[in-house]
Amino acid sequence: MINVGTPDEPTVKAVRRYLSEFLNDRRVIDIPLVFQKLLVNLIIVPFRAPKSTKLYQRLWTEKGSPLLYFSESVQVELQEKLGSKADVFMAMRYGNPSIGKALSAIKKGNYDRLIVFPMFPQYASSTNGTAIQAVIDQIRKWNTIPEFHAISQFYDHPTFLDAFADRIRSYAPENYDHVIFTFHGLPNRHLEKNHPDESIQTCNCENVLPEFGKSCYKAGCYQTVRELVNRLGLKNGEYSVSFQSRLSNNWMTPFTDKNLVNRAKQGSKNILVTAPSFVADCLETTVEIGWEYKEMFVKNGGENLQMVESLNDSPRWISAMEEILRPYI
Repeated sequence: MINVGTPDEPTVKAVRRYLSEFLNDRRVIDIPLVFQKLLVNLIIVPFRAPKSTKLYQRLWTEKGSPLLYFSESVQVELQEKLGSKADVFMAMRYGNPSIGKALSAIKKGNYDRLIVFPMFPQYASSTNGTAIQAVIDQIRKWNTIPEFHAISQFYDHPTFLDAFADRIRSYAPENYDHVIFTFHGLPNRHLEKNHPDESIQTCNCENVLPEFGKSCYKAGCYQTVRELVNRLGLKNGEYSVSFQSRLSNNWMTPFTDKNLVNRAKQGSKNILVTAPSFVADCLETTVEIGWEYKEMFVKNGGENLQMVESLNDSPRWISAMEEILRPYI
């Protein structure tokens, strides 16, 4: 299991170390190398680390980072579910526990088969891609390479969709003025690199997954929503799709913060927000949406913004993971 990662503690030093590893990844910021190094190490990390530290301090609980302790819990629960069929290891792409540490233990175990399971439902080069590449870069140096399989995405797996629909349903979406499905955004150029011959404006064409959409993050997000609204019985006009966490206006649109502000100004008082690109609550769900976007929504005339809890370590999610892994074990 590989998730994105979290600082070791909510201090400027730890956050700076985490951001440096994260943002120096060539799959995350894919501009020319010299410009990436200058931008990340001289501008972004020095200025962003203190601000991000304050956000992580709001996120932190007595148990630490939710992303980490939920991942640890999932590892334990999934191991119990699988029993002797497979051994479960957990790692973070950035920070600790590291992929290197997990692979070191796996190498000593002399396993016949290695299954890499990035915890990102919709494929993106900057999430699933970099997690899989990080594993490959290390095991390619091994003398004996085990049979290898990577689960590149799972947004269309029925058990994942059923688990997420159940989570949303528990919040009684019919009692809200509107439901917003929000996904982590990406720079538009990431989409353009995936299908250079197709406009990114067609990623949601004709309300069906386009042929090129099988490898398109945005198309995968919209297909996720189509599957979920069918399960929830939501009708057109009762929900919308938007993208959060942008660093510039040249990112995927529409933007979730602007979507919320517009809804508030149009008279929506009670909004339900769910984020099907995250399987565990983290900075983007708990702080960005649950606190920052909520304050923005209320400030512009809204009354209540409710964030749907992610799958975290729910039994339904553990069972879904077992089903997703079943063909490879």
